[in-house]
Amino acid sequence: MHLGNFVTAEEAALCIARSPEGQEAAKRAAAAPPPLTSEEARQQARAEGLTLLVADNNVGYFGVRHIPGKPKPYEARVWRGGKLVSLGSFATAEEAALCIARSPEGRAAAKRAAAPPLLTSDEVGQQVRAAAKRPAAAASLTSEAVGRRGARSLRRKEVLGRREQVLAAVEARSAEEEAEVGAEEEAEEEAEEDAEEEAEEEADVVVLDATVVVEVEEAAEAEDVQTAVVEMVDVVQVMEHEDVVDEDGLSEGQPKRRRHM
Repeated sequence: MHLGNFVTAEEAALCIARSPEGQEAAKRAAAAPPPLTSEEARQQARAEGLTLLVADNNVGYFGVRHIPGKPKPYEARVWRGGKLVSLGSFATAEEAALCIARSPEGRAAAKRAAAPPLLTSDEVGQQVRAAAKRPAAAASLTSEAVGRRGARSLRRKEVLGRREQVLAAVEARSAEEEAEVGAEEEAEEEAEEDAEEEAEEEADVVVLDATVVVEVEEAAEAEDVQTAVVEMVDVVQVMEHEDVVDEDGLSEGQPKRRRHM
């Protein structure tokens, strides 16, 4: 859209600033953070844990190119979807490199750079020769070093053995204490049972003694009655069969009584 022709650049810029598009661009510029210096960009990268990837170009950073004559002469570019995409222009090369490091393409490039580089044929040969020498170096341990290792191993076994003995002693002591407590409880229970049995036996003896006394008294009374009856029967028999006669033919005195022994 053509807004007009003006005598000075400032008047043309004023016309653009008055337009909706100019006002929107002014808002975006005001909301944008202030440009970073080279040192501030490096510090911000360290704070975010990012790496500013270096490259062998005229700027020294991956994806950054320099366009002279612009207020922000450093442009950050990445390949995205098969196309070269601009991420913006910046006042310093470090700020442009920080923008690339924050992008997905920059993070992927940082991972690839962190991977170990491919070895040349000479480097591979050196590593093979070094690996072949390692067994010989390991076999060159002195007998003194081996002896020290054996002594440390023996001391370690002794310590472990003493530890197991202590644990076994503690377990045995706990088992003995539990057995003693169980024996004491059983003894107390047996003593209580014996006391109860003795009390029951004493009660039975008292009841039996009382029963025997009653039976003896009853037997004594029955024997006395039987003895009296027998004596009376004897007296009657004597009076019937024995007569005591005096000189005149009369009985005198009382009839004699037989006494049973």
